[in-house]
This record gives sequence, structure tokens and C-alpha cells, in this order.
Amino acid sequence: MATLVNYDPFRNYRVLQNEINRLFDRDLEDATGQMTQWPLRVDIREDDNQIVLKTDVPGMEQKDIRVNVDNGHLTISGERRFDDEAQKDNYQRVERPFGRFSRTFQLANTTDVARIQAAYKNGVLEVTLPKLEEAKPRSIQVQVQ
Repeated sequence: MATLVNYDPFRNYRVLQNEINRLFDRDLEDATGQMTQWPLRVDIREDDNQIVLKTDVPGMEQKDIRVNVDNGHLTISGERRFDDEAQKDNYQRVERPFGRFSRTFQLANTTDVARIQAAYKNGVLEVTLPKLEEAKPRSIQVQVQ
């Protein structure tokens, strides 16, 4: 007796799409042109006075995180090391990302580069990009004549 098999003409396309998604789930290159190990996810918020970037980098020390400003670009980079190398073979599963990370942002020309600040607290890095005074919105009073 013949067996019916479901034919899915798009199966190969879905497999290809999954592979592409997996590839682009990692940052391809950091500022040095080398492959990074995990993507750095960032929340960006803006108000009248500043732009604030927040990213989670838990389990890291301040000395392992670098924030650089160069030629109109802000780069956040660092490396999280696997902290239990001696027992590495005993792990059944390792899902937390380890290795190098890097993310570069182009700064707006309204950013006051001299006043950029970075703070690290409870595993969250917050970078504050103040705006130049002339870039802040202002209200102009209309005169009646």
C-alpha cells in the first residue's frame, strides 16, 4: 500500500531563512574587523536635552567594558569570559553568551561629545549623550503688532 507524504514546497526556503536569521543574530564584525560572539541589544531614548542608550551586560566588571568616541562614532565593546573554565566539561548546557561584543553608533551632529557620560550599575550600562545648547528645541514668543 502506498504511503502519502505531505509535500511542502517552501520547506527549503524556511530552512534557508532560519540559517540567515541565525547568521544575522550575531554582529558580523566589531570595530577591529573581527567576528563578535554575541549581539549587544540596546534601548535608545531621546528627550529635549539628551539621548540615552541602555544595554544589559550582566556579570561583567567595569574594567571589561569600553566606551569610545572617535570621529563621530560611539563604540561600546568588551568581553565576557567564561568564569568556570576548570569545570567546563561538567556543564550540560551553556546558554548565556560569552566572548567579545561590540556595537558602533553614528553620533548626531547635535551631540555634545565633550559631555558624554557612561555609568554601569546592576549589570546595565547607561550612556548619556547630551545635546548641544543650540540643538535643543526652544519656544519663540510671537509678537503682536
